[in-house]
Amino acid sequence: MVGIGHLKRRLGQYAGVWVGSFLLAGAVMLGLMATGADLMDAADLALPVLLSLTALTLGAGVVISFFSTETPMTKILVLVLALLLLLPLLWSPVAAAAAIAFVADRPIEYSQAYVAFRLGVSDVLWSASQLIGYGGFLDALWSAFQWVASIVGFISAWVNAWPVIKRLLGQEPTPA
Repeated sequence: MVGIGHLKRRLGQYAGVWVGSFLLAGAVMLGLMATGADLMDAADLALPVLLSLTALTLGAGVVISFFSTETPMTKILVLVLALLLLLPLLWSPVAAAAAIAFVADRPIEYSQAYVAFRLGVSDVLWSASQLIGYGGFLDALWSAFQWVASIVGFISAWVNAWPVIKRLLGQEPTPA
């Protein structure tokens, strides 16, 4: 038997970590830039720390699930989902850096942390591409990764934000 409630709680926490990591990365980089740091220096200082914290937070959720009283199948599903969603989760602080660079009209590719992240993801994607073929597949896979990671983050943020938005809008009128 699978603990659907536990999985939903973990996915909700995942969404919170995605949004929190994105916002924290943006705030830290903007704060560093406000003190006079260049965008690339700010990204190089913030991204390694935030990527580590994001990964550790995901790992903590998995470890907490493993020590819970949930069924073994639920624990396995939590681990599988964590592995599948690891790269999209790690994309969140990097997406904040890319968004700031886009707004500032600066190329983020000059950031060493961004390049290291992209090379790390490319190594993972390269291994996957070897199973399928060569050519422009790796670039297409990278582009697909960026889109999927951004969509996963947006959906997870929306799912978490919607109940709050509904509460702010007030109760729906009841028919008389």
